[in-house]
Amino acid sequence: MKSHLPLFIKKNQILAIGVLFFAFTSISCSVAETFNNTDPTVVPKGLGEVIEWRMTKDPSPERVAIELSDEWRNLDAKSTHYAVWIGHATYLINNGDITILSDPIFSERASPVGWAGPERLIPPAIELEQLPTIDAVVISHNHYDHLDKKTIRNLNKINPDIIYLVPMKLKKWFQRLGIKNVYEFNWWEEKKIRNTTFTFVPVQHWSRRGLFDRNKTLWGGWWMENDNIKLVHLGDTGYTKDFIEINKKLGSPDLAFIPIGAYAPRWIMKESHMNPEEALKAAFDLNSKKSIAMHWGTFILTTEPTEEPKQILENLIIENGLKEDFFKTVLPGDIYLFDFLSDEIKE
Repeated sequence: MKSHLPLFIKKNQILAIGVLFFAFTSISCSVAETFNNTDPTVVPKGLGEVIEWRMTKDPSPERVAIELSDEWRNLDAKSTHYAVWIGHATYLINNGDITILSDPIFSERASPVGWAGPERLIPPAIELEQLPTIDAVVISHNHYDHLDKKTIRNLNKINPDIIYLVPMKLKKWFQRLGIKNVYEFNWWEEKKIRNTTFTFVPVQHWSRRGLFDRNKTLWGGWWMENDNIKLVHLGDTGYTKDFIEINKKLGSPDLAFIPIGAYAPRWIMKESHMNPEEALKAAFDLNSKKSIAMHWGTFILTTEPTEEPKQILENLIIENGLKEDFFKTVLPGDIYLFDFLSDEIKE
């Protein structure tokens, strides 16, 4: 039945839902904690601070749909050594050994409910049913924009043989969905799938999906390495010395997937999300040969204009005299070929 509530009541309800969503998925207030960042002084903001932000924040940026590409349609069953940005932190990756999907979210909203919460600016560049056979799914943490129940259920229906690699204490969440091929990891733990070794690496963030589970599950990034290529996906993170430690322990990645968006205002987002300047510094800390951006242009989570992260990053590359492909943004749906490895792979 159609609602006839006064418009101002509807607006208040939406505001309240927005506050609750960000309390659940962006900042938090519970006192029960299990995991900490490697710098234990870095903790999520309190509920009072998130309410202050939501009540006094600048207007949400204009809804802008960034350009999409259908180049991915040129992929076939024999295609290897590529990455396709599907949106947000979701990448389809083939490393020449297996096919990997990162932080998959294909739903219309990043939210615990289907009728409220951040709504997509763009559709997934590739629909779930159009994906190639996925061997492994990697999850960085449990926030709704990185771990989507509907997406995981549908992936499991399509292919129950997918192996899920998840942070510590998230295994039961998957098992409750009937998923059996799930392995959970503490930082620096690893697992080999075929010829690819996955290592769960520390980043600076936090976790939460409900009222009383703040930091009850771990968060991190994924290092993926075989004989031909080293990749790292940083998930969701503020700037941290963890990147230097990753390089010390595991070496220099050939390609890094680095988040560049959801950073404004800095007083509340700095410890959880990098801005483009920090993202570039992260690429230097990792000593990555190449980097490509993610975590922008898909959902409005914060107050910077939708296309600002891309524009700032492009300017930084020019100002620092770097090659355009050192750290770049790609269109959702574009095929990013690992052609910089072609000579090594031939060997």
